[in-house]
Amino acid sequence: MTMPAPLQVAEDEVQISAIRAQGVGGQNVNKVSSAVHLRFDIPASSLPEDVKERLLALRDSRITQEGVLVLKAQQHRSQDLNRLDAFSRLHELVNSVARPPKTRRATKPTYGSKQRRLEGKSQRSETKALRGRVRD
Repeated sequence: MTMPAPLQVAEDEVQISAIRAQGVGGQNVNKVSSAVHLRFDIPASSLPEDVKERLLALRDSRITQEGVLVLKAQQHRSQDLNRLDAFSRLHELVNSVARPPKTRRATKPTYGSKQRRLEGKSQRSETKALRGRVRD
């Protein structure tokens, strides 16, 4: 079975804005907009419909009520590296739902597992029967 080609998101479907990063970093943090906000509108994208549905079904706090995925990248000191990081995280998220989940097929318990279950039940029954009041 061959693996499908990973899905790619077109750059024109993504809005990127530079913002100031949070946290430590000295004066660099205060004067340079090195962090990146990436916004990806899932319903308006060119992704296949089934992939859109699975993306929107994710219980992810980064997806808004309107179906816009918002990623913030501020790991690196340079804006270009943060942009690459945001895009790689977007592609990783999209490709994590690209393949449909396997459907579960119900199976019957084996004969051996039934026997082990019944044996365990009878052992517990004997143990509990011995807990009664002692009579002469």
